[in-house]
Amino acid sequence: MHTSISHLPPHRRKQLQTLTHMIAASIRPEKIILFGLHTSSEQGQAAYGTATLPEFLLNYDLLVITRRGDHRYDHEIQDIVERRCHFSTPVNVLVHDIDYVNAQLAAGQYFFSMIHQEAILLYDAGAVPLVEGRRPDMASIRVMAEKDFDNWWQRAGAFFRNALFSLREKEVRIAVFLLHQAAEQAYQAILLAYMGYKPCTHNLDKLRRYTNRFSIELGTLFPRDTPAEDRLFKLLLQSYVDARYKEDFDISGEDLETLTERIERLLSIAARICRNRFISLEKMAS
Repeated sequence: MHTSISHLPPHRRKQLQTLTHMIAASIRPEKIILFGLHTSSEQGQAAYGTATLPEFLLNYDLLVITRRGDHRYDHEIQDIVERRCHFSTPVNVLVHDIDYVNAQLAAGQYFFSMIHQEAILLYDAGAVPLVEGRRPDMASIRVMAEKDFDNWWQRAGAFFRNALFSLREKEVRIAVFLLHQAAEQAYQAILLAYMGYKPCTHNLDKLRRYTNRFSIELGTLFPRDTPAEDRLFKLLLQSYVDARYKEDFDISGEDLETLTERIERLLSIAARICRNRFISLEKMAS
């Protein structure tokens, strides 16, 4: 695992140092690890090519590893960190305890193995080291990634087709809820294809942020970088509960049409980039 962030520009190094201090002081973790686009310029080029990225896509992806004996829930720690880390650059946080991470490394789980090889250790309490683990079996990982993707992507397609049926029947509230479900399943499918792993969350915004680093098309599908885009995505978020249970939930025909088009694009992007991912995994296995 790497330890230097010297390849980053000064303002990013300063932000990461501030983030690390804040998390270490408030959470007292075992380790803090930076992964994703900021670990090297190559990762950004692989996902986005030569495109100049807007700031909202340059998230900090952090794995916070908790200590033995820390009985707080992972999502509780994640919420604490994300509430306190307010920067112009969004902060995405995954939380797992040290024994879980070491078990995944020992099993050769792809996501955690790649973190061990490519990520940057920002903070280490030093109580429990990460195990070296075993080399991932890329052939098995490719087979499992494709199987998991197909399962979740098919569910996403089923939710989307049912949303279209509900629209034809003018069941608008049901339709927008089903669009939310189609998006959630699609994001989960992408995470499984790329990482062989998905966080335990139904939060659509977190799933969106977790997958943005895999493709510029994903990152710009729901950018949330203007009031209009933010309002549109919030409508989709609210549909998970409000469309089912709140009588005053309302959505315009124009917004519903836009969301339907966006979710259809999400399914198309997911299918294309994940098929390319399987080709890459097959090459890595050979």
